[in-house]
Amino acid sequence: MFHAAAAQAGVPASVVAAVLVAAIAHASWNSIAHGIKDQLISFALLSMGGAACAVPIVLLSATPDRRALPFLGTSVLLHVLYNLLLMRCYRIGEFSQVYPVARGTSPLVVTVLSAIFVGEQPGLREIGGVLTISVGLGCLVFIGGRPDRRALLAAFATGLTIAAYTTVDGIGIRRSGGTGGYTGWLMLTECLPIPIVALWLRRHTFMSDIRPVWWRGLLGGCFSVLAYALVLWAQTRGALAPIAALRETSIIVGAIIGAVFFRERFGRPRIVATVLVVCGIVLIS
Repeated sequence: MFHAAAAQAGVPASVVAAVLVAAIAHASWNSIAHGIKDQLISFALLSMGGAACAVPIVLLSATPDRRALPFLGTSVLLHVLYNLLLMRCYRIGEFSQVYPVARGTSPLVVTVLSAIFVGEQPGLREIGGVLTISVGLGCLVFIGGRPDRRALLAAFATGLTIAAYTTVDGIGIRRSGGTGGYTGWLMLTECLPIPIVALWLRRHTFMSDIRPVWWRGLLGGCFSVLAYALVLWAQTRGALAPIAALRETSIIVGAIIGAVFFRERFGRPRIVATVLVVCGIVLIS
């Protein structure tokens, strides 16, 4: 009943606001991840910052209901795969091109998956909003030239993992009995593998490698926890597909960050894309 009601009711304004804040936080931590050139060190620090934020959440929250545990375990594996693919994207591609592909792939896929596995049937207005946002985001992909094919494939695969864990978490969070416990355990367990691997591979140079960038990486990890905690909360109060589409407005924030900090061209095409995304937000909300 909840799923059908959520799909019919659209997305409440409070949920829209929360997801848009999450989008800003998400674009911020991704720009930090891209800005640290050593990607293994970058994602190790992000994971360490995320784990540090997750510990108090775990301690202060109730343990997730056992019905949510299979979804939690599956999501951890998907998030680890997502981080590995994202590392590859940022190693071989430009931020302003691989980020839109990775983030823009998921809304349409989530729309299909949520209809199949969750039973959410979005109305015409919500479908129109998802499509409009996806078109706007797609406009950003080839601005500035055709991306490297390897980077494009890695970004597309990243987008599929985003759609997969978004759907899995959308089901799991609703069965967990509370947002805090599910969020804390997800963040804590998914953040452990990469720092462990980095410590093993760089056991002689790890401290010297992290010293120049440690505070940036840890800050990015905090942003990542904030971003996804807000999304998980939103998924308990609205349908998955429009929330996934709203979340990917982080691409617009990413385009602004790319223009300001990475000297990447903004220009008229990005303005048109921004207008399309805003129109999609209005349709959804």
